[in-house]
Amino acid sequence: MTNKQHIEAHLYPKIEPHAVESLAVSQRHTIVYEDVGPRDGRPALFLHGGPGVGITPDYRRFFDPDHYRQILVDQRGAGRSTPHADINDNTTWRIIEDLEALRVRLGFDDWVVMGGSWGSLLALCYAIKHPDRVAGIVIRGIFLGRQSEIDWIHAPNGAAQVYPDEWARYKALVPDAVDNVKAYCELLASDDEQVATAAAHAWSRWEGSMSTVRPDTASLGQMTNDHTSLSIARIESHFTANGFFLEADNYVLDNADKIAHIPMHIINGRFDLICPSMSAWELHNALPLSQLTIVPNGAHSPLDGDMTAALVHAADALRNL
Repeated sequence: MTNKQHIEAHLYPKIEPHAVESLAVSQRHTIVYEDVGPRDGRPALFLHGGPGVGITPDYRRFFDPDHYRQILVDQRGAGRSTPHADINDNTTWRIIEDLEALRVRLGFDDWVVMGGSWGSLLALCYAIKHPDRVAGIVIRGIFLGRQSEIDWIHAPNGAAQVYPDEWARYKALVPDAVDNVKAYCELLASDDEQVATAAAHAWSRWEGSMSTVRPDTASLGQMTNDHTSLSIARIESHFTANGFFLEADNYVLDNADKIAHIPMHIINGRFDLICPSMSAWELHNALPLSQLTIVPNGAHSPLDGDMTAALVHAADALRNL
């Protein structure tokens, strides 16, 4: 059985949204969201990674379509939301305000929240700010926004030691930079479209190359096309340069007591080289009631190895909330 066949065996069947709606969240930003599943289903919110990645059709397939009403949001500047790749007035806390405005618009008392990578940090921050509005959490590829995690990805003594060839590609555009993230922010803000596009491709390729255990050219191609790579690189570098707008480096763990009562499934791939398992382990230790699964053959992508099965199982486990 191929990896794709293995993943398909665990996902729910393909499903189309019964509605794709937009919500103006400021004078500048309008977000787009998909509404999937039965109108009277258990509300669930899906948060994509990046920030800047956007929603793809397979993200609709982790939740039981007969039980859950899923809301999948293209966050500010990502996917179909407008303006595309815009970093103005785009912060963690603005996105959390958007999510809460959307919950109110839809009339949900609370919802189950799923997110991965940046989406895991966003889910945790949303729950810390609105603990009474989160019925349960499923997160994977745990990222807590700490400087040590940023350095792992963007400094030479972390993932670069495992992927030296891809690191060389990443560094080629900023060979003399001491702060790689700041240097990329400058390239991505260039008025020269060719310069900005080249930087977007390089930034997105660096992360995309590490997402799966085995090389996945289709996934890498999705991340590095002109449209998606620009939103990923521009928004992600903006958030990274600003420490993800957290009030303290250890913000999530410092506020773990506020979400300790929420049923939570924490899932991390053993071979996740973007978000190594230590952050998942520390989060689990700070939340003793949480369920931790380290997937032996998993990496960063939710659509790789047994990561898919673990996410579907966790979402199923929360059906009785």
